[in-house]
Amino acid sequence: MRFYQKFGPWLLGLFVLFVDILTKAWTHASLPRMSESLPIYPYGGIGVFQNFLGIEFSLSHATNKGAAWGLGSEYQMPLLYLRILLLLGIAGWLLFFNKNSKLRYPFALILAGAFGNVIDYFIYGHVVDMFHFVLWGYDFPVFNVADSAIFLGVLWLFLMF
Repeated sequence: MRFYQKFGPWLLGLFVLFVDILTKAWTHASLPRMSESLPIYPYGGIGVFQNFLGIEFSLSHATNKGAAWGLGSEYQMPLLYLRILLLLGIAGWLLFFNKNSKLRYPFALILAGAFGNVIDYFIYGHVVDMFHFVLWGYDFPVFNVADSAIFLGVLWLFLMF
């Protein structure tokens, strides 16, 4: 087995986790929270582009104590325990039971993203989000690198089957 076949997924996961941690630390240290900033574009953040084919994008500091889109935020600790159990379960399955090497890369993305969001609870007490899109007037929920990695990993799995 070649080096990249064996260690490539783990290196990808570590890279995603590193970028996620850096972007969240920068956001936390540099941008005021959306709820504490002026209600003008880009919500106290940094405007990247405005009205590009009807799309706006800014870097804004938002927090999330729940799951996707803030769902279940009143159950923060049970969600944390569930996330840790899922992380351990997926990692255990991937390390000890998975026989399909094609599944390593998408699951590495999913694990890195999930681990990045779990780390946030221990560092900040919530997940730090920063990518803010307004798509043709629809204010899309703010997300982060970890969320993107999870989405891309799941999309990759769907495209494989």
